Amino acid sequence: MHTTSDTTRRKVLVPLATLLVAGAVAIGSGATFTSTSTTATAVTSGTLTHANSKNEQTLTIDDIKPGDVKTGTLTITNDGTLDSELALTELVDGTNTFETGVLDLKITSRIDDAATTTVVNDEFGALPDGTPVVIGDLPVDSVATLTFTVSLDASAGNANQGKSASATFSWVTTQKNDSSTVAWLPFA
Repeated sequence: MHTTSDTTRRKVLVPLATLLVAGAVAIGSGATFTSTSTTATAVTSGTLTHANSKNEQTLTIDDIKPGDVKTGTLTITNDGTLDSELALTELVDGTNTFETGVLDLKITSRIDDAATTTVVNDEFGALPDGTPVVIGDLPVDSVATLTFTVSLDASAGNANQGKSASATFSWVTTQKNDSSTVAWLPFA
């Protein structure tokens, strides 16, 4: 037989037991406050390219005579995304038939608005084949203006009539190791 006090106890114990079970589940489940944020990393490689205003063209000087000084200009533009260093190499094709010391080549360079510097000032064809001559730093969007000056010495005698010389120049840009950029940008 059940008494009123037993019924009352059950009415109190059942909800209390339910509450204890729910509390144990909540504590056992590790329910806590949390905060979450997100970052991402994106990596792209740069490009190392340059444009030569006279690519695959020849500076031709015909009928040079003693005392003549002739010039031609080209530009090299860094149109890539990496800062670079500009250099040239001379490839002599062996056709310099002038007497030694009478035909000279001077190459000057001006990068953007910097001062003009002399890169080569020697006898035509005197650079060692394939040896690079560093011109200077060529940052992104910079322009190197290179002027070739060829002169035949005023003392060049009759033995230099009908002679010829030619050389091919290769322009090389090499990446600078400190040209990478790092920035935090908002998600797109």
